[in-house]
Amino acid sequence: MPSSPALIFMVIFFLESLAAMLQNGFMVTVLGMEWVRRRMLPAGDMIVASLAASRFCLHGVAILNNLLTFFEMDYYQTPWNFINTLTSWLTAWLAIFYCVKIALFSHPVFFWLKWRISRSVPRLLLGSLVLAGLTVISSAIGTRIFMQMIASQSSQGNSTLADTVQSFYWCFTVPHTMLTLSIPFLLFLVSTFLLMFSLCQHLRRMRDHRLSPCDPSIQAHTRALKSLVFFLVFYTSYFLSLIVVVMKITIFQSHWYWAWEMVTYAGICLHSSILVVSSPKLRKVLKTRLWKALDKGWSVSSYQYQ
Repeated sequence: MPSSPALIFMVIFFLESLAAMLQNGFMVTVLGMEWVRRRMLPAGDMIVASLAASRFCLHGVAILNNLLTFFEMDYYQTPWNFINTLTSWLTAWLAIFYCVKIALFSHPVFFWLKWRISRSVPRLLLGSLVLAGLTVISSAIGTRIFMQMIASQSSQGNSTLADTVQSFYWCFTVPHTMLTLSIPFLLFLVSTFLLMFSLCQHLRRMRDHRLSPCDPSIQAHTRALKSLVFFLVFYTSYFLSLIVVVMKITIFQSHWYWAWEMVTYAGICLHSSILVVSSPKLRKVLKTRLWKALDKGWSVSSYQYQ
């Protein structure tokens, strides 16, 4: 029986995961229906819809794996690796897309990217699937070799083989995972910092022209910067948590395991909330549905009191 802190962290983890699945399911439904109805979708919304779908699956697999771990059963590492890698690349493409479309740089390469990126989005999404697939295949091969080495060590009780297993983990598994996680994260980081730098410069220029702080343009850029800061903090915390797990910096026992899962997935959940709030289209649909639900609730209450 788990301790009281473990139960609290478990409940919070499952609640935030369910909330994230609702948010991402909402985004997929709204954008997917528009995609089907119009036979097309703006490039940015295509990335958001794909990212929401991958995060919906990521939270679902995380819930399933944690339940299997709780009941001491084998869990599904390969699907989680695939979806996590896909989510990392989609997050990087979203940051790059926003950087190219919003940032104000005068370099010719930047103008070329601004002109090309919307057309390239379908290929980037397909490329993300291919990269995630190749990553999982190479990871599965390495894991298979690693497990065979461990089985051989267990049967022979050989200390030399134990050293070989340890070397294999640190020479293949760790670098492979670090490279897989670091490339999309670095793309995300560079794009986000460039966009923040561009927005700060633009805000400074507007203030030099003595525009009022209440000016709509200044307010819009300020909101964008706040959103980017949250975006950066949440995704960085998720990336660092994965690195801690890969490097085996901490041994998770009892309630600390569930505390770690709660913190790790809280960042993804909160970033999904930011995506909903920062999209005028999604925000409008959400408000409309909330008002309809409230009106329906008031109607039912009025009918019961009559």
